[in-house]
Amino acid sequence: MSPALSAIFLTLLPLTTAFVVLDRRPAVLIPEQPLTTPSPTLRNDVTRTIHNRRDILDDIRGDVNGILSDLGSAIPSYVASGVPNFFQDFPVGGDTQRSLGISDEQVDALPTSVLNIPGYGNWTDQGWNLRFHGNVYKQPTTTEEKLNDLANIFLIDTSIEELNPEQQVQARNLTASIFVLQQSNENVTFNLKPAPTAGASGEPGGGGAVTPNGGDQEVKLPYSTTTQGDFDAFVPIESDGLADGNKTSDIQRLNVYTVGSDIGNATAYLVPPTGLSIISDIDDILRITKIYQPKEGLLNSFARPFVPWENMPEIYANWSRSIPDFHFHYLTTTPEQITCKYMDFIYKTYPGGSFDTRPLNFSDVSATLSIRKFLLDKVFETYPKRKFIMMADTSNSDVMKAYPQMTKDFPGQVQCIFLRNTSATDEGNRFPYDTSGFQDLDKNTYMFFKVPVGLDDLKGLDIQNGQCVNTTVPQNLTFSWQGLPFGLSKDSAAPRDPMATFWMGILVVGLATAFL
Repeated sequence: MSPALSAIFLTLLPLTTAFVVLDRRPAVLIPEQPLTTPSPTLRNDVTRTIHNRRDILDDIRGDVNGILSDLGSAIPSYVASGVPNFFQDFPVGGDTQRSLGISDEQVDALPTSVLNIPGYGNWTDQGWNLRFHGNVYKQPTTTEEKLNDLANIFLIDTSIEELNPEQQVQARNLTASIFVLQQSNENVTFNLKPAPTAGASGEPGGGGAVTPNGGDQEVKLPYSTTTQGDFDAFVPIESDGLADGNKTSDIQRLNVYTVGSDIGNATAYLVPPTGLSIISDIDDILRITKIYQPKEGLLNSFARPFVPWENMPEIYANWSRSIPDFHFHYLTTTPEQITCKYMDFIYKTYPGGSFDTRPLNFSDVSATLSIRKFLLDKVFETYPKRKFIMMADTSNSDVMKAYPQMTKDFPGQVQCIFLRNTSATDEGNRFPYDTSGFQDLDKNTYMFFKVPVGLDDLKGLDIQNGQCVNTTVPQNLTFSWQGLPFGLSKDSAAPRDPMATFWMGILVVGLATAFL
């Protein structure tokens, strides 16, 4: 299968897989869940709660004018207008249950699980507020044979039978995590306790945070889950031994245990109003994914063990050890259902930190492509006095637009932008990228780099004091589309071959919506 056709396949994949009816024989596999520990019994100290509810998808829609319309005249209008329709009928909740042929009685008999995403908290005049976000779901039963059939849908030019046993298990587990039954109108309660460790920076505690002297309490979310099973809210918590955010520069680490479920525990971070944070993408910057090569991207995501890219763990570990109170926030637009593997990889390889993922309730390409900007805005608005380092790579069209825009929307908060030049570091990447957003930025605030350690592109920089540029690394920016395939001109963005227009549109849309 050609890369272009593979991109089409990836774009249509949610629709293709959503209506497969599963075999309801006894369960064989349950998706892997990281960081699972028994929930301790705590005293019943119910916190104050807030009573306003935010609809995630409505916020995303309100935030986006659509990245597709900005991809240039090389994208056919029928591609830009037609592809989003493929996502409008994506089944969730009851639709998924009906497509799987599962009765209400069978669903009731299944145990409830919670995807608890590591959150972040901020300090206000009223005290600490902690963000709780994730999804409540049930895992339908199926057989190994059926999981093999479903996993093969995600594999290109190979099959699960051709993988080694370890890869087969990972493929089945990740596939099973996609076919879940989201649970609406569920009330979620958490227990908080001081967290002694989280992450793998090589320093005590695993990251740039401390274990607080208190914080034990029970927190009940102020509203039930959405129709897609999602929950997302900032909730006031009791201090109860926690240091006040206006009196400490320490980032305080709390374990968050889901009451009533052994699956659904995470670590949260209470981050003071001032200081330095990093917002980091994951795919093709912290791990080898190759989203620009669909066959390899799917294998690297579904079957193969996650592998760090170059020496980025060393870079992050050094920053965690050398920069006081450095907050790590990992933001991936990978769909929520399959991010457990991402969180497990990060906490075993990089400093501990909070997380953001793509919420389950998205319905079209514009919402999918705008989720990064929506999540970035939420972090910046939560910490208006903090400064941010931003890390990603050039293969993400939404990054190339959102990152420079953050410097304009939040003046003075973006300290450095670092982008791996994917085209220059992997000959397999033929995905074009647009550098026009950087034209009006201070050239001392961003750098496109190739090798993080070997050539010291990043290693010797004093990012704490605003050194963002290694002058030995050529930039060669045209402030227009770069890395254009099929003979496209960076000036006209017009292909010489009429068929190039078609394939260019398919590649951009397909790759932009698959595992970014």
